[in-house]
Amino acid sequence: MKKRFKLTDLDCANCAAKMEAAIKKLDGVTDATVSFMTQKLSIEADDARFDEIMGEVVRVCKKVEPDCTIVMG
Repeated sequence: MKKRFKLTDLDCANCAAKMEAAIKKLDGVTDATVSFMTQKLSIEADDARFDEIMGEVVRVCKKVEPDCTIVMG
């Protein structure tokens, strides 16, 4: 499953790169892109575990950039 999410309060391109690298290392993630310019996250992950994986993605992103929020709506 591939989905796109809007990001809010992503402050720097370096943080976006760190988030992207951390997300790609998560089990079940096929591909991920974090764009600082568009403030978007694109993620491709295992359909059966997508919600569980997104929970991990949120945790990883908060660790790198505490102010950043992934809009799940």
